[in-house]
Amino acid sequence: YADDVKCSHGATVGQLDEDARFYLQSRGIGRDNAQMLLMYAFAADIVDKIAIPQLRNRIDDLVKKRLRGELSSCEQCVLHCNSKEQKVAFEIDMSRI
Repeated sequence: YADDVKCSHGATVGQLDEDARFYLQSRGIGRDNAQMLLMYAFAADIVDKIAIPQLRNRIDDLVKKRLRGELSSCEQCVLHCNSKEQKVAFEIDMSRI
């Protein structure tokens, strides 16, 4: 029956966990970097379940490129900055993630 279904990730469709972002920011990580880390952690949790190593690595690379903005225009950017001319610089070395 459909009434018996439980969803453990109901909030994952909506906004990122504000408590987690607050925690990261309280440790000196900027808002945009905290948001990017949380998005990467969410995606990595799924990508890590891919059994084929080559595919898992390729998808992980695509996720990192998307988060860096390499696969999107300003209109589709995950950071939603106010200025399309603004250069976004992250404190995080994505090659080390």
